[in-house]
Amino acid sequence: MTTFPGSPRVLKGALVSIDPLTQVPSVIVFQYNPDTLTRTLKPRAPTGDAARSEAQRLTGPPEETIKVDIEIDATDHLETGDGVARGVGIYPQISALEMLTYPPSATVIANTILLATGVIEIVPADGPLTLFIWGAQRILPVRVTDCAITEEAHDPALNPIRAKAALGLRVLSYNDLSITNPGYYIFLAHQIVKETMSRVNVVNDLSSVMGENIRIM
Repeated sequence: MTTFPGSPRVLKGALVSIDPLTQVPSVIVFQYNPDTLTRTLKPRAPTGDAARSEAQRLTGPPEETIKVDIEIDATDHLETGDGVARGVGIYPQISALEMLTYPPSATVIANTILLATGVIEIVPADGPLTLFIWGAQRILPVRVTDCAITEEAHDPALNPIRAKAALGLRVLSYNDLSITNPGYYIFLAHQIVKETMSRVNVVNDLSSVMGENIRIM
């Protein structure tokens, strides 16, 4: 498909998963950037019968969730004769998304051996550090909370060749992560960028909002 030669280069959104043991990243680049991105922020504030002095207090960054729909299509790869697409369709891309919700099989096997030898308490496996990347200003540590995959077309061997994935993500802040986790500092950097961007939107003249000669404080 041809595009207008003067069109700006559009950055691709992505999910980057970094294995805690090998530190090798797995990059899932969005084939097509989603048209919409739904973000919900729930402020963290004192609950219950808080004192009046605490009415404006914030106990931490907001709890943020993200909903995004990803489309995956093997058509272009099939037209160019891509061997992987011809052999297994988009199964690798779907598998990469699903693995964000699985513990590593090596850890499962190791825990099975420990259980067989009489070890009672098994420490749950650490999942990968997953980053949601949506432009240079938004790089966020996240956890996949739900992943609904709809396979819309298959090849003769029943390999998926077109699918949609509805992802639910929960942003992990410095309230959720230890100070030794890189995600702690990635989120903190994200907040600093957001604070800087918010100052760009500062309006010093309130006359256009409230009229002339009106003071708030």
